[in-house]
Order: sequence, then structure tokens, then C-alpha cells
Amino acid sequence: MISGSPTVPDFTEAERNAVYKAILARRDIRSFLPDEIDEDALWRILVAAHHGPSVGYMQPWNFILVRDKERLREIQQTVEGERVRAAENYQDLKQDYYLRLKVEGLLQAPLTICVTNDSTRGGPHVLGRNTIPETDLMSTSCAIENMWLAARAEGIGLGWVSIYQKADIRQILRIPEHIDPVALLSVGYTSHFPDIPLLERVGWGKRLELQSLIYQDYWGNEEDKES
Repeated sequence: MISGSPTVPDFTEAERNAVYKAILARRDIRSFLPDEIDEDALWRILVAAHHGPSVGYMQPWNFILVRDKERLREIQQTVEGERVRAAENYQDLKQDYYLRLKVEGLLQAPLTICVTNDSTRGGPHVLGRNTIPETDLMSTSCAIENMWLAARAEGIGLGWVSIYQKADIRQILRIPEHIDPVALLSVGYTSHFPDIPLLERVGWGKRLELQSLIYQDYWGNEEDKES
């Protein structure tokens, strides 16, 4: 169990554990049931996204809710073409597995959400963004993470589809040229949330040891310094 500080009484122990449970149980889902998503649950997920942190409070995100099957078929076709082309980057077993990856989730799921990023929102001088302009994209990514965790807490699966050309998605969804379609998220109920990430289960990769990623006071460890 997680013990908390007595000076921060906002959350009970059960509530804190629920937060960490959602974080550790979050998964990228590729298989969906056709059932429609409960509208109240969907609204809570969108509220969670909209309460993500954003630099300078610029809130650069928009959410396009796509349910039209013909439009989803257009998206699926362009994603499938890019998936096949991307397979050329891999060899042997990895290429075989990559080619077996399917993008039918775009058609299985009752809803796809396109999350966009508007780098012009807030004007030319956004507080805290002078030296790191890409904080608009970082902010939108925080909104996506909030959405993912809220969906998991609602028992709803979410899969991030990133294999597409932005120009194609702009055309299909009539997105203005200065707006970036950052993510296509397939959203729907699923029959199973895996215990471990799919790519880890099939041997594509494994989670790095946290301890090896932590440094104290400066980059590198003592043994690196000595060598």
C-alpha cells in the first residue's frame, strides 16, 4: 500500500492507490467491442483531457470526435498504406511482426478522437514559452495522457494510432494547415486489458530499469565519471 504525507490530506489511501492503479494498468488497446461508449463517461474523459497542464495556460488542444464510418474507412486506408511502407524499416522477425500489426481498431472502435495542437493559440508571446516553443506540443501530450488514464479508470480502451501523414489527416478531417493532428485515438470498450504491454509480451522490447535512468545532481553515474 502507498503511504501518504499527513500534510496533504486531500486523498484517502484508497484514492491514492486508485490513481497509481490507473497509471500502472494503462495499456495501448488494439481490439475493441462495437458497443457505443457511455456519453457521460466520454464527457468525463474529455474533461480530464481539458484539465491537463499547459504552459502559459495556452490550452492548445482540440478534439475531433469521428464516428462516421466512411470517414473512418478513409483514415484506416491511409494508415494502412503508411503501415506497410514503415515495415521496410525493420528486418526478419521484427518486420514479420510489424506486418501482422493491424489497424482495424479504427473500424472496430465506435469512436476515434483526433487530438490536435494549435501552436498559435495564446498569441505570439505565451508565458513560459519564449525559449522552448515546443511546449505547446508537450501540453497537448499531457492532455492525451489525462485522457488515457481517465479512459482506463472508466474501463474504456484507448489506442494511439501514429502511422499517418499529417497532410492526409488534415484533408480527411478538414483541419486547417496551421493545426497539427497530433494523435488519432481509437476509443471503445474492450474484452481484455493485458497485464503487460503488447510489445513487451511479444518480445519487441522491455521496460527499462528505472534505477538506470536516474542520476544525482548531474548527468551520469560515479562509475561513468571514473571511466
